[in-house]
Amino acid sequence: MKKPELARKAIHISSILLPIYYRYVFNYDKKLMILVLSGLTLSTLVIELFRLENKNFHRYFHLLFGVVLRKHESYEFTGATYLLVSAMICVSFFPADIAFASMAFLAIGDTAAALVGMSFGKRKYISNNKTIEGTIACFVSTFIFGLWVFKEYAVLALIGAIAVSIAETVNIRIDDNVKIPIFSGIVMSIAMMVI
Repeated sequence: MKKPELARKAIHISSILLPIYYRYVFNYDKKLMILVLSGLTLSTLVIELFRLENKNFHRYFHLLFGVVLRKHESYEFTGATYLLVSAMICVSFFPADIAFASMAFLAIGDTAAALVGMSFGKRKYISNNKTIEGTIACFVSTFIFGLWVFKEYAVLALIGAIAVSIAETVNIRIDDNVKIPIFSGIVMSIAMMVI
């Protein structure tokens, strides 16, 4: 795996701080978390818009962060912006434990899929560049984490891990930082009503 991708995944896994703060620092205080996320999202949007409109700032931003940016992110919003928006949606609309799990699933599952898929993946899907090995890593890591979150509801952990794995693998033009937490959150919320 190339160093820029490792750096990108190191940043990606650090996004687990959002659900950790929500659960352990803010004690599932939805209003406080939304306030914090609103401030972070607004700041990020201002930086993004300024970066996209101002050539000098764009150049400076690219010098600092260019190594971890994907090609399309040079002239579009970065994954960080999508991540913050999806975190706000999760906290706003999902039950607290599901919001916590769906945000954490993104950091854990997507990172595991990329690290294992890029390092050991041999069987690629026809529709995209992702691998079966990466999908298995995504499923196993999120299922284990889900068992810890939903201690007495192993079936909810299983459903969540399946949802994350599908969202991570499916080839639709929605950023993974939105697709993974929101899809898994919706699926787990529906499952929780049935269980």
